[in-house]
Amino acid sequence: MAKEIETLDAVARSGTGKGAARKARREGLVPGVVYGDGRDPIAINLDYNKLLTRLRKGRFMSTLFNLKMAGEEDVRVICRGVQKDVVKDLPTHVDFMRTHRNSRISLFVHVEFINHEKAPGLKRGGTLVAVRPEVELNVLAGDIPDQIVVDLEGKDIGDTIHISDVTLPKGAKPTIDRDFVIANVAQPKGFGGGSSDDDADAEGEEANAEE
Repeated sequence: MAKEIETLDAVARSGTGKGAARKARREGLVPGVVYGDGRDPIAINLDYNKLLTRLRKGRFMSTLFNLKMAGEEDVRVICRGVQKDVVKDLPTHVDFMRTHRNSRISLFVHVEFINHEKAPGLKRGGTLVAVRPEVELNVLAGDIPDQIVVDLEGKDIGDTIHISDVTLPKGAKPTIDRDFVIANVAQPKGFGGGSSDDDADAEGEEANAEE
């Protein structure tokens, strides 16, 4: 399930600090930094429009990139933070961490639910409650999965899906040791006694047990 490595183009940024960052933004660039792997950090600039387009495609934080810079050796990086304008919600700074194909990293991976039409509980009016639409996994940087897949075939009202019920990509493992809940099939609202409260309690338990 390894993804093709995308390329990001960047240029070295002369100067650091708020002044250099503001200058970059005036020129249609987004300042950033590349750090890690026991080497000195490098200040960079990225093209604003290209970065915004890529951000809107989604999963920017879980994609391994090949960062290209003139005069520098290509380096594999993964984004570790995107700062945004609090009003416009547009990128103002990006942090990248150097890595290698065999490095192990932890990141959140999208959960994809399939075979809704083959779930008896959903056919009977039940509701799929996605407790964790994303799951944090520890994976090899060169084998970052696009998603993990949860098969709903045969799932009935009252069924709960745990991480142990999911086939994870080779080499991937959850960052949480316990067998946590990913989703459940809840009773229709107003049907039976108190299932909505039970579901809410389950969601609250999961939310409070992230660590």
